Amino acid sequence: MTRLSTAVRGLVTVIATLLAVTAAPATARAATEPKAPADFVALRTVDPTIIEEIRYFTPHNFVGERIDGYQQPLCILTRPAAEALHQAQQRLLRQGYSLKVYDCYRPQRSVDHFVRWAKDLEDQAMKGEFYPNVDKTRLFEDGYIAEKSGHSRGSTMDLTVVKLPAKPTRPYVPGEPLVPCFAPQGERFPDNSVDMGTGYDCFDTLSHTLDPRIQGQQRANRLLLKDTLEGLGFVNLAEEWWHFTYKPELYPDTYFDFPVSRKYLIQSQ
Repeated sequence: MTRLSTAVRGLVTVIATLLAVTAAPATARAATEPKAPADFVALRTVDPTIIEEIRYFTPHNFVGERIDGYQQPLCILTRPAAEALHQAQQRLLRQGYSLKVYDCYRPQRSVDHFVRWAKDLEDQAMKGEFYPNVDKTRLFEDGYIAEKSGHSRGSTMDLTVVKLPAKPTRPYVPGEPLVPCFAPQGERFPDNSVDMGTGYDCFDTLSHTLDPRIQGQQRANRLLLKDTLEGLGFVNLAEEWWHFTYKPELYPDTYFDFPVSRKYLIQSQ
């Protein structure tokens, strides 16, 4: 073997070693990501007619960026919750409406992202739309942000009602002027939802499901969603017209952290 070939072989060995060391952390991370239990499913495999607009996969949310853990715009739920939502959809379809989900299962890492954001008092980029009347220092005290979320247990979802045929909604453009989430429907960010009196994730007491200031068609729309779901075992969070949990929960005390992606579902979706 010549000196040159020996040197080349040595160089190749060094490069191969460096590549292996560089790739190892990414491979290890992929291998160690938790999987969902077998009784978690993608909602669209149970009911593909339910509209999905997963806000935390987009920058159109109170943080202003995609939230950690949302690798796909996908609604994942425990199977009983998904099947009950399918029954609700069947009832609404007969009346000319569809459900639309904004969020479903939410990893713990996503909740941690919310907590970090809430503690950064300098970051108020989305205040004009999502919490115009709330001082950011009060987000924990007022209950808008918490270190644990029922969404991480897999049977809680955020959703609304859409009149059929559903109109398309335009994408949010980062940096565009913000309008308060409680402004009249024709002024706030466009959403093909029926008018619920506020937009989704509006940090304001007007979002309380039965707030007495919400009357007329707006109240009727909230009650359509609430009555339909409660008749099938869902429980509404009184402070958020969009927030429902299917009872009994399969995992009432477990907070999962697998990413929102098909590849972390055990069964083929």
